Amino acid sequence: MEKQLDVVIIGSGTAGLSALGQVRKRTDNFLLINDGPYGTTCARVGCMPSKALIEAAELYHGRTLYEEMGFYLNGSVAVDGKAVLKRVRRLRDNFVKGVKRSTDNLDENHNIPGRATIKSPNLVEVNGQLFKTKKLIIATGSRTVVPGPWKELGDLLLTSDSIFEMEDLPESLAVAGLGAIGLELAQSFARLGVRVTGFDALHTVGGLTDPEVGKAAAEIIGREFPVHLGASVKLKKTLNNKVKVSWEGNSITVNKVLAAVGRRPNIDGLGLENLGVELDKRGLPPVNQHTLQIGDLPVFMPGDVNGRAPILHEAADDGHIAGFNAMLDSDKKHCFCRRTPIGIVFTHPNIAFAGSRFRDLHMDDALTAEEDFTKQARAKTAARNQGLLKMYASGVTGKLLGAEMIIPSGEHIAHMLSWAIQRGLTVFEMLELPFYHPVIEEGVRGALRKLASQVEKRESGPEVPLCRELPNGCLE
Repeated sequence: MEKQLDVVIIGSGTAGLSALGQVRKRTDNFLLINDGPYGTTCARVGCMPSKALIEAAELYHGRTLYEEMGFYLNGSVAVDGKAVLKRVRRLRDNFVKGVKRSTDNLDENHNIPGRATIKSPNLVEVNGQLFKTKKLIIATGSRTVVPGPWKELGDLLLTSDSIFEMEDLPESLAVAGLGAIGLELAQSFARLGVRVTGFDALHTVGGLTDPEVGKAAAEIIGREFPVHLGASVKLKKTLNNKVKVSWEGNSITVNKVLAAVGRRPNIDGLGLENLGVELDKRGLPPVNQHTLQIGDLPVFMPGDVNGRAPILHEAADDGHIAGFNAMLDSDKKHCFCRRTPIGIVFTHPNIAFAGSRFRDLHMDDALTAEEDFTKQARAKTAARNQGLLKMYASGVTGKLLGAEMIIPSGEHIAHMLSWAIQRGLTVFEMLELPFYHPVIEEGVRGALRKLASQVEKRESGPEVPLCRELPNGCLE
C-alpha cells in the first residue's frame, strides 16, 4: 500500500540531517530513510576522530622542540598506541552519540532503516514498501574509493572507515593518496612513531593548485616522512602477511596500507535513472547549486552525493537549502548565495585555501604576491617559522580574490581571508584594518602590501584610515 508524504529524505548524514531540521519546522508528514550506520561521516570516521589523533600526535611531536627551547627530559616518553587509539574511539563514540540525538526520537513512522530505491520522482520503495511523496531529498553521501585489485589485501588495507578500529599502531604504513585525509593521517602516524611512506599520482599534496605553495608543502611534509609524487603504486600481499608496495622500479614492504585516493557518491542501485533526466558520465543528474533542485523535478540533491564539494559545512548548507526549498510550493524556489569557498588540511603547518584557487585565476587580470613564513617574527618565537602564503587580487580593482598557503595557524588565516573575500574587500580596505604586533596575521599584511603596490588603480591614501567626518574632539 502506498503512503502519501510531504517529504522523503534518503540519508541521515550531515546534509540529510540539515534538511531534516528545515523540514521538521514545517511538517510532521515526513519520512527519513537511512541505509547503514546512523551518525555523520564526519563524526564517525572523518573530521572528528582524525582531529583527536592529530592532537595526540602534535602533543608528542612537541618534544622535538625541547632542545631548541632549552628543555631536557630527565627520563623518557613513549607512545602507547593502544591507549592513543582507544582515546580516539572514545571521543568518536561521544561525537556520534551527540549527532544521533536528532534521529533517536523519531518513531517508525518517521524513520526507517533500509535501502531506498527511487521508482519515480514521487515514489520511493524501501523494505518492500512504497511511499508516495510530494518532494524527495536525496542525501546519500559518499564512500571511500578502493581500486578493485587492492581489495584482495583484506585487512592489510585500511581506509578512513577502518583505520580508527586498529587496536594498536602498525610498525609501518604506506599511504596511497596525499589529499586532505591521507596527508593528515600520514603525518599523525609518522609523528607517533610509525614508519610512514606517502604516495600520490599527482605532483602536489593537500589539494594545492599553486605550484610554489605545492612545492613548499611537499618539502615541509617530506622532512617528516618520505613523499613520492607522480607515483602510481602497485600493491601485492606477501607470504609473511605484509604488503609489497612497488613504484617506478622501487619497492618497500609495509605492515599496512591506507587507501586515501578519493570518495565517490553513494548512488549504486539508488534508481536515479528513474528520475527521467539525463545523467552525466558519473551517473549523476544536473543539480542547481543555488537551489539544490534537479532540473524542474520536485527532487533535491544536497551534500557529498551531488559531487560538488565533499566538505561538512558545504553539506550542511546544501541540506539547509534543500530542506527549505522542499517545503515551498512547487512553483516557488529560493536561490541561495553560496559562501566563499574555504578548505583546510590540518597538518602542521596547516594547508589551506580561501576564495579562488590558483587554477581558477584569469592570469591576464590577476595579481599574485607571496609571504615567506620562514622569516615571520611571531612564528620564529614558537619555532614554527616555515611555509609560504600566496594571495591573489584583481589587478584592476584591487579586490581580494583568493589565497593558498601552508603556514602556521593557516586554519585561522584562511577564515579571515574568506570573510574578507565574501565581503568584497580590496587589498587597500584590508590594509586599513588593525594588525596587532607580534602576530601571525602580520604575514598577511606583508602580502597585502605587495599586492597593493601592483594594482593598476592604486589608492594613494595611508593605511591608517582617514576620518570621513571629523569626530568630536578631533580638532581640540
